[in-house]
Amino acid sequence: MSTTLSDTAPRFLADYRPADFTISTVNLTIYLEDSCSQVISELTIARQGDSQQALVLNGEHLSLVSLVLNNQALSTEQYQLSETLLTIPASSLPTDKCFTLTITTEINPQENTALEGLFKSGDAFCTQCEAEGFRRISYYLDRPDVMATFTTKVIADKALYPYLLSNGNKIASGELANNKHFVTWHDPFPKPSYLFAVVAGDFDLLEDKFITASGREVALEIFVDKGNLSKAKHAMVSLQKSMTWDEQTFGLEYDLDSYMIVAVDFFNMGAMENKGLNVFNSKYVLADSQCATDSDYFNIEAVIAHEYFHNWTGNRVTCRDWFQLSLKEGLTVFRDQQFSAQMHSSAVTRIQNVRLLRSQQFAEDAGPMAHPIRPEKVLEMNNFYTLTVYEKGAEVIRMLHTLIGVNHFRKGMDLYFFRFDGMAVTCDDFINAMSDASGKDLTQFKLWYSQSGTPVITVEEDFDQQNNLYTLTLLQQSPVTHKQPNPQALHIPINVELISHSDGIASQRQLLELTQTKQCWQFSGFSSKPTLAMLADFSAPVKLVFAQDDSALLTIMKQADNSFCRWDAGQKLVMSYIQQLTFDASYVIPDVLITSINDILTSGGDRAFIAEQLSLPSFDEAASLMADIDPIALTNALNTLASFIAQGAGQQLLVNYQECQQSNASHSAAATRALKNVCLSYLSLLPDYHYVVAEQYQQATNNNDTAQENMTDSLAALTCSAKNNLADLAQQLQHFEQKWQQTTLVMDKWFALNASVVSDDIFSQLNSLLAHPQFSLKNPNRARSLIGAFAMNNPRYFHCPTGRGYQFLAAQIAKLNEINPQVASRLITPLIQYKRFTLAHQQLMKAALITLHTLPNLSNDLKEKLDAALSD
Repeated sequence: MSTTLSDTAPRFLADYRPADFTISTVNLTIYLEDSCSQVISELTIARQGDSQQALVLNGEHLSLVSLVLNNQALSTEQYQLSETLLTIPASSLPTDKCFTLTITTEINPQENTALEGLFKSGDAFCTQCEAEGFRRISYYLDRPDVMATFTTKVIADKALYPYLLSNGNKIASGELANNKHFVTWHDPFPKPSYLFAVVAGDFDLLEDKFITASGREVALEIFVDKGNLSKAKHAMVSLQKSMTWDEQTFGLEYDLDSYMIVAVDFFNMGAMENKGLNVFNSKYVLADSQCATDSDYFNIEAVIAHEYFHNWTGNRVTCRDWFQLSLKEGLTVFRDQQFSAQMHSSAVTRIQNVRLLRSQQFAEDAGPMAHPIRPEKVLEMNNFYTLTVYEKGAEVIRMLHTLIGVNHFRKGMDLYFFRFDGMAVTCDDFINAMSDASGKDLTQFKLWYSQSGTPVITVEEDFDQQNNLYTLTLLQQSPVTHKQPNPQALHIPINVELISHSDGIASQRQLLELTQTKQCWQFSGFSSKPTLAMLADFSAPVKLVFAQDDSALLTIMKQADNSFCRWDAGQKLVMSYIQQLTFDASYVIPDVLITSINDILTSGGDRAFIAEQLSLPSFDEAASLMADIDPIALTNALNTLASFIAQGAGQQLLVNYQECQQSNASHSAAATRALKNVCLSYLSLLPDYHYVVAEQYQQATNNNDTAQENMTDSLAALTCSAKNNLADLAQQLQHFEQKWQQTTLVMDKWFALNASVVSDDIFSQLNSLLAHPQFSLKNPNRARSLIGAFAMNNPRYFHCPTGRGYQFLAAQIAKLNEINPQVASRLITPLIQYKRFTLAHQQLMKAALITLHTLPNLSNDLKEKLDAALSD
């Protein structure tokens, strides 16, 4: 990326070149005031080589007060300002290779509703600088390959902001006139500006410590809003677990004197790994059994781990440019997934990873914003914080881990840090380290970084009875598009299991490396044709074309050694019925499904795994595997299949529900609740069992002993009421609101529940909720909890034939375009993926997109996605 490019023009990976200048030290003084904060930035700058280029600094929404170059003030004739750039021509620069530049700017945090740069989150000051937010704080070479050591002095009113935080270690503090005080922080590790952070506020503080493997004591501090201290304990335990795991698994030890986490309500992302000072969306920090679900507990642990793991995979070694984002994000998602798998059921954790991939990333791969995990063109970088970069990026790292093995992967990580600690590097640098450490040629594997779309694997089988020879043929094809007319064959690890039907012959398990467009393998020793279970542990992010009948799928469900294969076979079985019902509502579902469901319910074992086996594919999971979808027909098919299971297995579902209800307080309570609430979701479809839903809500929410109240069970009962519009729903929602109206995160759940109600009155309800005193589009969590939840969780009405659901979403996105373009851009995803639906729905969705495309002051965030969708 050239520093001479305008920030409003597309950037291309092919155009990357190193910066003409580097910055070695940054001394910041920040005076915090609501509407006029002042930032004084003293930069030590060095010209690279013999370049005589102008110095071009990024800056947005800044008021420039002064420029001082080597202690001499610059006049307005000596530099140029645009909306996004500050340019000091070569003629105004000193001839010396090194010089100092002091920049004074003023900004308005109170009015910064985009929540990038410096902004107010409630009563606290907060920053978000990834990807390109630092340019909203001061003029700077705002690119990840410019790394400097930062010293930051923060000044603010002591009564209002007793805690003044920034990166690194605290080196000074003191009192100032007019009730002000200051704290100075120094981060000894060079970092790009996107990892800079400042927080100022009045918080409750949870303190603990961690002793590293080398014996160093690290102070652990979690800052939360007043009154929420008890809800930070799980986050603290999660942090300590993460630190221990990273030492034991990768030998990576924390490197500063303290590690701080701050939870804020207004935040565009889940969390941010700023060096030594992580800023978190409060939903990923705060939890207790009354207000958080089991999923919340799991997600908090996973996100805490993710941001901590970034200390090495993202901070100590960072990205050369933003096209390399998956270098840190894909790798760190893989690391947090491995951590979660060890903390919990590895099978269930893997299944949940795959559900997310299939339901959302596959759709992204097939949509207008499809891109490789290393994109080649970017207009608005915020648009590439995608499931492709994160989740598919993690799958690519997982494939690498599979191909070279655990030991070689660890050696590769060690070599990666040895070579690149303190540097900004590329995805190729990482792969090369893995190749050198393992001795494996990964040249072809690198294509995963440059090709987009989900590969399709076609499976062909042949069994030679006379020679007892089983032949497996695999054909691969990546999507052909105008951007990718000739995709090449990828290096794909395919874990297979061949299940024998003869006594005394064990199943065979083998890792196959598919490297050609068409490839064959032969297996001997079978007296009859074995049953093939593909993609054990989902060894590659691909789709399969494999015609297996019900008998084969049932065999895999019962006999496969690999848990993922057993679960996946069940999903394929019900998916075949969903597809039939979508195109023929009169299709008769085979009774064998009920036999299978009853077998699962009586099998014993891990209740969390059984719950996953019983859970049908979501609307989005099913849609990702189909084409030309009538969304209403698909919704009806899912409902028909769920009702068929409820009616056919109702008695056993009730038995399991009651057993789980009695053992809810056991050591495996989360797994027990998972199974119990899946059973409840089926029972709620039967009028005879509606009372069970009401009883569970009452017991979980109105318990006289607050220690026995449980948000997981309460929310599960409410969800059943909302999805089936049960008689008690209005009363339950009113009660829930009254009980939790002072608890922000629980009210987010309440708004999401309202948005998912299956009722013909939904649009008047949505309009009422938009006017609710606690709703604000300026709060990203609240916007996502209502608008996003409606679009993602209420397919019957989002896709209603009148187009009213699409119009509702577009109207809110238009408002958010002015308030917070980043949130607007993320909420538009369900609309831009219109091509997978029938022509009638496509036309309605496209009309909504065209309306948005004509907006005045259309943000780059939205423009990039709208251009792609409407030209696709």
